Amino acid sequence: MNQETSSSRFTDGVAEREPLGPPLIGALLRMPVDAVRRRMIERLHEHGFDDIDQAHLTVLRYPGPQGRRPSDLAAELGMSKQALNYQLGELERRGYLERRPDPEDLRSRRIVLTRRGVAAAHVIRDAVAELETLWARELGAKRYAQLRGLLVELNRVI
Repeated sequence: MNQETSSSRFTDGVAEREPLGPPLIGALLRMPVDAVRRRMIERLHEHGFDDIDQAHLTVLRYPGPQGRRPSDLAAELGMSKQALNYQLGELERRGYLERRPDPEDLRSRRIVLTRRGVAAAHVIRDAVAELETLWARELGAKRYAQLRGLLVELNRVI
């Protein structure tokens, strides 16, 4: 009996993947995000922040961890507290942030970026601004403004 499906063919016992059709919105959003993350890492490494990797970008992403409680940040990121604390520990050991006592609740901590962390955040923002300029040039200023406007609107509804 032929076990062929619409998504793969079997040739010599090896499945060859065939696309299920054109990319859906998730892929269309993910691919530019992947490009943004690659640019961030490239620029960080060029500016001497070569101890930051892709996993750290989750913690450093907009709007950033500054002033946040680790438990609140973990919930927002959809991470376990343990996984986030591991990332925070790495970033703390590397000098990007500190976890200080929360003045409102001394049992809790707040994340504070160090000078090194703020400098890295500026490099990240500059890298993204650079891509925005490139994409606006490629798409045309008007079309890029429309794209950006639609994304802002989409973020409001979600």
